[in-house]
Amino acid sequence: MFWRGIRFSRINFKIDNDMNKINFSYILILMVISSCKDKVEKGNVAEPSPKMDQVTFVTDEKNKKVDVLIDGDLFTSYVYDGKTPKPVLYPVITKSGNKITRGFPIEPVKGERVDHPHHVGIWFNYGDVNGLDFWNNSYAIKAEDKHKYGTINHRQIVEANAEKGTLIAKASWDTSDNKNLLEETTEFAFSQDGNTRKIVRTTTLKALEDVSFKDNKEGMIAIRVTRGLELPSDKPSIFMDANGIPTEVEALNNEGVNGNYLTSEGKTGEEAWGTRAKWTTLYGKVDEEPVSVTIMDHPNNVGYPTYWHARGYGLFAANPLGQEVFSEGKEKLNFTLAKGESVTFKYSILVHNGDQLTPDSLNGYFSDFSEN
Repeated sequence: MFWRGIRFSRINFKIDNDMNKINFSYILILMVISSCKDKVEKGNVAEPSPKMDQVTFVTDEKNKKVDVLIDGDLFTSYVYDGKTPKPVLYPVITKSGNKITRGFPIEPVKGERVDHPHHVGIWFNYGDVNGLDFWNNSYAIKAEDKHKYGTINHRQIVEANAEKGTLIAKASWDTSDNKNLLEETTEFAFSQDGNTRKIVRTTTLKALEDVSFKDNKEGMIAIRVTRGLELPSDKPSIFMDANGIPTEVEALNNEGVNGNYLTSEGKTGEEAWGTRAKWTTLYGKVDEEPVSVTIMDHPNNVGYPTYWHARGYGLFAANPLGQEVFSEGKEKLNFTLAKGESVTFKYSILVHNGDQLTPDSLNGYFSDFSEN
């Protein structure tokens, strides 16, 4: 029989042996028993709650991808099928289920732009590595011009650790004749915090020969977003790539198009392009739901705080190496690695749905990210 409350007992113990007598008296025993039942019936014991925000990796060797699920729902996939000349994260989906990445060229969607076929999901590369254009390479490049372009070839999934939410992959940056210039090791750390899904990408590039990254506007970590997150525009535009090839971006119907940029330095809209900031967010509505995607630069990165190659038509990129272009000649970097040297780039990407994240909230996320 159990009881509630406090009971005090005064007990005398007397222990005798052949050597001595020990008298224990007036020992106060405090027994506190609370909230007990006479018995616990079988079946009333609470089951442990399932772990929330659980990351799961599903490897699909046939289609050459690794799906990234959080609580059983698709967040993104690491795709290395060779249809794009670099590994990409595609699609990218909010917790509520809205895709924030453009479908073209993998899954064309009616009403989306079909420019720049090399803009796929989230990717990491550069426009001038030893004179080769890794950024603009795509299926659209003619065979006779392929020697001008580089390809990032997936080599190996090193580890997929669901407990940590990390995926580690190796790749190589190669010439058109399969000469290896750089060895890439990338760790993706996936997580979820409320309605904010997070990707922390840490990429280390090791030079297999002397490598130069000439200042170029095309780079480095980027996302091409869905039509709704573009900035409204009623004018056709033509943008030149690194090889001087013009790409016309047609003006489309602006219905449902409502994106806007905000940088950590207070720049908004088209004014974000070509400016430095520690983070930039692109926000708007997709299917009437507020969503945003934010890219954060790490203080240890080369060129911090990065320049932003953030276009109104949906290209959103951080480029720390294109300083001469963005500064209009006032700065110059022309970053190099000697054979055997390495450099590491680290970025955080926040994919949020629901009420817009405030600058104070984003600064809080940045503070946590920059300390790690």
